[in-house]
Amino acid sequence: MVKNEISAVDEYIASQPKSVQVALRSVRSALKKALPTAAEVISYKIPAYRLNSGMVLYFAGWKEHYSLYPASRSVVEEFKQELAPYAVSKGTIRFPLSQPVPVRLIQRIAKFRERETIARASAKLPKRRQEAVPLEEKLGS
Repeated sequence: MVKNEISAVDEYIASQPKSVQVALRSVRSALKKALPTAAEVISYKIPAYRLNSGMVLYFAGWKEHYSLYPASRSVVEEFKQELAPYAVSKGTIRFPLSQPVPVRLIQRIAKFRERETIARASAKLPKRRQEAVPLEEKLGS
């Protein structure tokens, strides 16, 4: 059996129903503007934005909504008031297709996630460097 794997964001959006494509194009545009240095990739079969420090955001289209992932606890807390009209659950923010795309909110979430991703990677970096002990020290030379 041949799998029909999607390998590019354009393909992903084109594979969605017409009613979903419009919203996804708007979300994509907002994310590209907010994350100009991020690589646009397909991960877990959906569009995502990746920095060297890690994955920043994913988005996906559904029958009646589109979603952003991950909605970390800090994202939900930071944007609590603005996210109140939307369904937020366990790492997912769902935006209904029946409403205009909240472009500025999505951009602000993307920038927040970018900072969060970089900070998390930076916090891990010193630990890795501390663990890396030269071979001579390990051998006692």
